[in-house]
Amino acid sequence: MAYVATRGGEHAIEQAERLFRSDLGTITRDRVETVRDNFPYLVDRLMGEASLYEPDLAALALAQAGGDLYEAVLLLRAYRTTQPRIAIAEPVTQPDLFTVRRVSAAFKDIPGGQILGPTLDYSHRLLQVHVLMGEDYTPEPVIPAAEPAPATQPSLTDWQKAQGLIADHPVETVSPEKIPDLTREPLLFPAPRAHKLQSLARADTGGTLALGYSTMRGYGDVHPTVNELRLGEAPVRLRHPRGTVFSAGRVRVSQAEIISKSKSLELGFSATFGWNEVKVIAAAALDLASTRPDAHPASTEEFVLYHTEPVESSGFCIHFKLPHYVTFQSALDAIRDAKANGNAATAATGAKKLPTKEQEVAL
Repeated sequence: MAYVATRGGEHAIEQAERLFRSDLGTITRDRVETVRDNFPYLVDRLMGEASLYEPDLAALALAQAGGDLYEAVLLLRAYRTTQPRIAIAEPVTQPDLFTVRRVSAAFKDIPGGQILGPTLDYSHRLLQVHVLMGEDYTPEPVIPAAEPAPATQPSLTDWQKAQGLIADHPVETVSPEKIPDLTREPLLFPAPRAHKLQSLARADTGGTLALGYSTMRGYGDVHPTVNELRLGEAPVRLRHPRGTVFSAGRVRVSQAEIISKSKSLELGFSATFGWNEVKVIAAAALDLASTRPDAHPASTEEFVLYHTEPVESSGFCIHFKLPHYVTFQSALDAIRDAKANGNAATAATGAKKLPTKEQEVAL
């Protein structure tokens, strides 16, 4: 689609940007730290959609964008492309995760037990309006458990495979260097599963939820049960050029396995940076739906992956507010020509018509 560039008003354009930034005021280190500390789940969502785990940079992007999440994702992705890649981390499995929350809706007694962790799932949602009247809201302190849960938990899927509940398909071991990288390679269809899972990992949360919800409530044939939902911290282990593997820290991650009972026990999977339960449950449902021969759009990987890409979709949407004078005037000219030709044809047809006998009598 062609449109003309905005020209001739450079001063106005510059002042428009200044007006936007003046509304936000001065961005300081303290302000960035306040965003990071007070909106951890928003920072997590941004890091997941931007494919870059760095809470300080994510908080800076949010502060600089005034909370516009799509603008912040664009800022963080653009920054990521300027940075060199110095290493590839070693693979991490489920038992490696420092687990903070782990629940299953499919099985009550699971190996390792249910760990509720931080959640509002079982709480009343009440707005603390007294804060606006000057009263502080201080949450009740956490009471330490008499027997804290182990830091790591086994894989529920491995236990199910051992019980013969889920087919144990052979897993091909691939070196990390050979795993396709969506941030450096274009998304092609049919997409390799690695690309599909990477795309869902950084997909727009709202778009993922909308499409995932559509297949859950009846437009597809996936009615999921959460096999396992896990929030944790994954170790980042790097291999030194001399061969030694060392830890560079940990990153917060979410992962979900959903199980469908339609014909047999089948699993869908998703994982992402940060803690974002809605995102990974919906994405896992879409992962499973993409394997079904269903004509519904949410079962079509091309439809799902293209339309949940936050930067491309939001950029295409907002580009329509840029000048499209040439194409729009061209459309108007075509409409005017069609009307003019139609009127001329109607007039010519009417002039050639001779009056009937009844019309002559009437006259």
